[in-house]
Amino acid sequence: MKIALLEPFYTGSHKAWADELARQSRHDIEVLALNGRHWKWRMHGAAITLARRYLEKNFEPDLLLATDMLDLTTFLALTRQKTSHLPVAVYFHENQITYPWSPDDRDPEQNRDAHYGFINFTSALAADAALFNSRYHLESYNRALPGFLSAFPDYNELGTLPAITQKSRVLPLGIDLKVLDRHRPAKKSKPGPPLLLWNHRWEYDKNPEEFFKALYQLQKEGYSFEVAILGESFGEVSPLFAEARRNLGDKIVQFGYVKSFADYAEWLWQADILPVHSLHDFFGVSVVQAMYCNCYPLLPKRLAYPEHIPEAEHPHFFYADFPDLLKRLRELLDNLKKITRPEIRSFVARYDWAEMIPHYDSLLEKIARDRHL
Repeated sequence: MKIALLEPFYTGSHKAWADELARQSRHDIEVLALNGRHWKWRMHGAAITLARRYLEKNFEPDLLLATDMLDLTTFLALTRQKTSHLPVAVYFHENQITYPWSPDDRDPEQNRDAHYGFINFTSALAADAALFNSRYHLESYNRALPGFLSAFPDYNELGTLPAITQKSRVLPLGIDLKVLDRHRPAKKSKPGPPLLLWNHRWEYDKNPEEFFKALYQLQKEGYSFEVAILGESFGEVSPLFAEARRNLGDKIVQFGYVKSFADYAEWLWQADILPVHSLHDFFGVSVVQAMYCNCYPLLPKRLAYPEHIPEAEHPHFFYADFPDLLKRLRELLDNLKKITRPEIRSFVARYDWAEMIPHYDSLLEKIARDRHL
């Protein structure tokens, strides 16, 4: 089967997912993409550019697979002479109805924020299948739609929602996890205090304020630890990071993005504890990568995280609130060498492409087949 994969935001985890899917699939997948910047403009304008490029190509797919940054209805309207008969799926890495807005963004206060969520709504409405990277993502999106549409003045079309719910499916993110094994050191490079890890974007929704608040408290109480602060920063960086660099001093053994994947993987393997404070995660690639490297996660029991760990193991890895997080961090720092840890990587190994690609290939085939029945 031939598939055209339409990706307006071709960077980071979006790029990795598209490239790896195209490489791993038994289907012939051609990626049509735009570079990953100016996300708002991509949601407005990418459909026009990708429609033009699609019409210029001789590629005749059996299925269109778009991602959530595409205004799918505009794309289909502009290419209807070549796509009107094709089955279409949309893959939601995120959505703009339940994604938290930055406190620095002016669109919400000026009532300009609803349009991006409306693009996601009409794309799901136009597609034959709406695929979500986690159960949490699917359920939170479908729960939010009635309230989102009801905010409009009339003709809210709430009657369309059962059709969207019916066509929604969970298809977890495929990740190349085995590549991390190539960079696994034979042993930790040096003895020393426990190493805490931050390997997320330097963004408000990852809640760096609470992460550093926990570290400052542990430092004040005299606990011995080190911290590696990885992850990318986009645009203006919160002053919290520079402040942490000053306050934590030589406890910080790595500060900033590492360009080499080998260096990134080595830090994951060296790290002992992953305290996660995120306000938002539809899946959590960085969390899954660290867990695959047997880093001990401490997670809030919300968002997509409970899906990554068997329910019987939840008491070991989830905290209730900030005081409970501090309590668990103290226990780990005091007893890390004595704690018998399960093979944490086994919880998330199922997300490796070797496990996921049969599910992707068969589901995409089914979507194409069902359209033509």
